[in-house]
Amino acid sequence: MFSWNKLGNIFNPTASRPRPWMQEYAQCPTPFVLNDDILRVYIACRPQRGADMQYVSYPGYVDLARDDITRVVRIADTPLLPLGEPGAFDEFGIMPSSVVRKGDEVYLYYTGWTRMASVPYTVGIGAAVSHDGGETFCKLGEGPVLGLTLNEPYLVNSPAVRIIGDTWHMWYLTGTKWLLDEGKPESVFQIAHATSTDGIAWNRDGRLIIPTLSADECQDIFLPFFLDGRWHAVFAYRRPIGFRSGPACMYRLGYAWSEDLAHWTRDDAQLGIDVSATGWDSQMMCSSQAIDLDGRILLFYCGNQFGREGFGIAEMMGKSTR
Repeated sequence: MFSWNKLGNIFNPTASRPRPWMQEYAQCPTPFVLNDDILRVYIACRPQRGADMQYVSYPGYVDLARDDITRVVRIADTPLLPLGEPGAFDEFGIMPSSVVRKGDEVYLYYTGWTRMASVPYTVGIGAAVSHDGGETFCKLGEGPVLGLTLNEPYLVNSPAVRIIGDTWHMWYLTGTKWLLDEGKPESVFQIAHATSTDGIAWNRDGRLIIPTLSADECQDIFLPFFLDGRWHAVFAYRRPIGFRSGPACMYRLGYAWSEDLAHWTRDDAQLGIDVSATGWDSQMMCSSQAIDLDGRILLFYCGNQFGREGFGIAEMMGKSTR
């Protein structure tokens, strides 16, 4: 079993209200080694609700000191990308969840969302590129790199990308249905896998790769890391109904391992981390990404209310990749 030391709630926008567009939420914390001194964490954040009581979501970042990852040294002044034009898939929200370096370019993959009538939203996966090391980004286009298809008709979102050898791998969430919870539609989504040779055109079939513990289980961001000769992934999961108010239905973290990236064995009992007894992550843990930073395995994640109070970090104990 793994063992983790929680380092705390690293960034909470509700405490400092640092920017007009960054008042609440620091969702999908996405770590990226910017340089020798800075670990940048890309996030999705929100201003307070508008007059229509609806949210929008903007992409930003928080810079942490690489020699003390609990210390915030900079916060983005402006959103990384503009929201989409009317009718675009990312008109109301851009939520980054993966940043990868390829040569002199840095690619950012994100969930774009827009509002609907019969259900609250629909989502797709967009991409942007940086030519200055991750400081600024431009969208590759106004449409998604992964959108709805004949076999994936409901939604695709939350991309996590790794380049392994000559192949780009993307683990993402694909929607399987919508359910009604006391008359309110709630989406069901689970983890699928796609591959690419260039990070733009993706091959995928929508096949679900991680077993579920219960009917219509919903799963969250899935980013594998390599340790002790095999691949590991920490991901969140929850019940499809009752998760907004029932603690037993809210997000918890799960675990799976693989030797070939194609076949995954789920074994949540080996993960060794759970919600805290009190505080910002006492009800849920979600949107997790584990990375190897200077020989340390660090787990970035959101807590209660899907990250309204920001993100935290846990460090794996007794393991080193050095």
